[in-house]
Amino acid sequence: MQVLSGLIVSVDAFFIGLSLGLQEKCKFLHLAIINLFLFGLCIIGFLLAGRIYEYIPFDPDLVVGFAFISLGLWTIFHYFVCEHLKCRRGSTEENVSLKTIVLVGLVMSIEAMVITMGITFIFLPYSTFIAPIIVAFAHFGYSALSFFLARTNFVKRMPIMLSHVVSGTALIIYGLMALFIELGI
Repeated sequence: MQVLSGLIVSVDAFFIGLSLGLQEKCKFLHLAIINLFLFGLCIIGFLLAGRIYEYIPFDPDLVVGFAFISLGLWTIFHYFVCEHLKCRRGSTEENVSLKTIVLVGLVMSIEAMVITMGITFIFLPYSTFIAPIIVAFAHFGYSALSFFLARTNFVKRMPIMLSHVVSGTALIIYGLMALFIELGI
């Protein structure tokens, strides 16, 4: 179940890789560095989750649910705010800066750490070290595949907005699932 959960909740990395692949300034090396950092944060998330589990006064599914809903909403609103600011400045440039790529990588890495913590919380005391490994490799696999797909002519015609909205929605859905499990719905 940990493996299946890690694979399912990492699907949003597909859309993050897609949005990065649509940016001309982003290179595969950037994606590889992001995923290396992400792997480290997944391991930290696993180790941290095991230590803080006893100190959470309420069910961790609530933390997981609200964290994913917040990340999903942030992903969607961040895109629209950036687009609004770009329109106000009169910029029509579609390419992003290296700073934005780093920010996306940081958010993706923190999101993967939260995923690892969530899976660890849900499966404690039976959580194993396989959770952070599966989450990290699934993120890398999904994002690398979609990064290369984004470089094809067919996918280049896809609006960038679609990848941000779908990625955010996937996170919100996972957060709602965690809340529904807690509430017994």
